[in-house]
Amino acid sequence: MENPIHLLDGLTVRRVLAVTALCVVASLSIVWLFSNTYWDLLVSALCVGYTSMLLFTWAGNVRQTRLPREAMQVLAVVAGSFLGTLLAGLVKGRTLTHMFTERLAGVTITMGLGIGFGCVVVAGMLLRERHARDQARILRAESERHRLEKSVLEARLQLMQAQVEPHFLFNTLANVQHLVETDAPAASRVLSSLIHYLRAAVPQMREGATNLGREIDMARAFLEIQSVRMGSRLEFAIEVPDPLKDRAFPPMMLISLVENAIKHGVDPCCECGRVVIRAEEVDGRLRVSVADTGEGITPKKGGGVGLANIRERLKALYGASARLVLEENAPHGVVAFIEVPR
Repeated sequence: MENPIHLLDGLTVRRVLAVTALCVVASLSIVWLFSNTYWDLLVSALCVGYTSMLLFTWAGNVRQTRLPREAMQVLAVVAGSFLGTLLAGLVKGRTLTHMFTERLAGVTITMGLGIGFGCVVVAGMLLRERHARDQARILRAESERHRLEKSVLEARLQLMQAQVEPHFLFNTLANVQHLVETDAPAASRVLSSLIHYLRAAVPQMREGATNLGREIDMARAFLEIQSVRMGSRLEFAIEVPDPLKDRAFPPMMLISLVENAIKHGVDPCCECGRVVIRAEEVDGRLRVSVADTGEGITPKKGGGVGLANIRERLKALYGASARLVLEENAPHGVVAFIEVPR
């Protein structure tokens, strides 16, 4: 059995006011066609309008499967016009016999006008509902598209992060094996730095964002490993103010720049090279740089997999709001910096 309260869902004050305004306008527009007074027509219009509105609301909420909802609402307007016309006659003090004999023409005209106006209103409401359903369907499709795009973006970022070169890990383990036989204290230092590095690196490979302090810790551990391997050929410094260490920074990008500085800068050419990591705030943006005193910019430097991945990830995460830049480091070497919005 239908819940009476449920059958009146949608019968809002706004709808009542809209029907009242329609009745007032309709009475004003047709009063000159009939000998009735304006108030007489307004009473008829209000009785027909309110009755049709109640039945229309009921038809839209009743649960049944025999007729489409739109057909039920049209029938409700027809029935509401008929019953509203009878109600108007009773309010005006007329009997049913009088209405269906001497006033039959007036009853027919009133009912016809009610059906006409009612059907126009129903058509407008049905079109509005259809438009609302179409808009909701478009919004759902747009939301699903954004969800899929986000999933694809996350997959791309994970793939790019997984491509960060891990070869140094195997080289480090081979170096440790050699140091165990020749310099046990140095082997212990390398293993300690390697453990520090892995503790910082492994969780961040699975994250979409981290802070600069954690990236600096990982870079420091990596440089400590490299300094044991390269000995006096490598010096490094980290100049990062403490307040900037809590700033958000994309994972695995700084370590890629540091690896690039060692592999393509200091290691191939220098008897004594230096790597410096700096961070500063420039016009409200975070700039993190890695400077080396290696062989300088070569065509290979701009096209490496690591740098290409950084550019792609920055574009995916920030659009045009972030950038990776390589510059000459006077008197020789390269400065690579990443600039991201706050």
